[in-house]
Amino acid sequence: MPRSARIDAPGVLHHVIGRGIEKRHIFRDDADRDDFLTRLAALVDGKALSVYAWALLPNHFHLLCRTNLLPLSASMHRLLTGYVVNFNKRHRRHGHLFQNRFKSIVCQEDRYLKELVRYIHLNPLRSGLVSGLSELAAYPYAGHSALTGNLRMAWQDIDRVLSLFGKHPSSARRAYHQFIAAGVRLGRKPELVGGGLVRSLGGWSEVRALRQRGDRSACDPRILGDGEFVRAIVGRMQERVRRNLRLSQSKPEIGCVCRHVCDAYDVSAGELCSGSRRRPVVKARGALAWVAVRELGYSGADVARYLGVSTSCITRSVATGHPPDVGGLIERISGPTAPHFA
Repeated sequence: MPRSARIDAPGVLHHVIGRGIEKRHIFRDDADRDDFLTRLAALVDGKALSVYAWALLPNHFHLLCRTNLLPLSASMHRLLTGYVVNFNKRHRRHGHLFQNRFKSIVCQEDRYLKELVRYIHLNPLRSGLVSGLSELAAYPYAGHSALTGNLRMAWQDIDRVLSLFGKHPSSARRAYHQFIAAGVRLGRKPELVGGGLVRSLGGWSEVRALRQRGDRSACDPRILGDGEFVRAIVGRMQERVRRNLRLSQSKPEIGCVCRHVCDAYDVSAGELCSGSRRRPVVKARGALAWVAVRELGYSGADVARYLGVSTSCITRSVATGHPPDVGGLIERISGPTAPHFA
């Protein structure tokens, strides 16, 4: 069965899970864990992600994050590819480390953020890596220790999470600790590890009760949220497909795209093709590369020939990630659409 397309949009909350191939360890020692966290911190510093919760287990990791300037797929490619290269060098091994592609679930923030933070941060305790809450509060490889104030993780967004528990840091931390402690006796919550209506509502009994009342809520295995949230996210995805179809049927010439880019960034076509390193020109060139390759389906070689640069230069521009203001540029080219998905 073909894999479902990943839902990947700016500003969306994702629960990301990455597992080792054949359940093998992806973290063998603290050097591995520190390398992973250094790479994750670099993504946060680069405004690609905001991280609310995380936990590193021997054979998998959990990450609760909001996408910002980069699509999730681009951020995870940077994180995991570099990590695997270093891991293989350190441990003198070859081949794949992670099982298939990472799993990501789009989550309804107002309904699930607190529960997901608790679920993720209790993982080291439930897996036996720590023996109790006091050890968990000092465990350096989960975000709980930063929220309790025992360790400092400058890249972790603790303010957003603590704001859910109170206005003042001290009282918010106490309330957060009580919330975590109350979750220990709740056991594992499989409904938080996948999407769809059954998981979102807490089981088939809730689904049956809902449908007996005549409410046939929407569901999608890639989404954790109520029916209204699912419909909104799926609707945006469908609009993206329709927009891409329109573009593929009447794909504008690169010269036309170039004119839109020049207008949007207030640069001239001559500058764009001159190799100028002036900041607005560099941004415009990156936007042109992204839109032409990722949105319109041109090859990197096509764009490189037009701009008079090497293909590798275009490849690097596209790999840099989703330009922050490219959504408006796409609307100029294709007409008003739903929010951009990368």
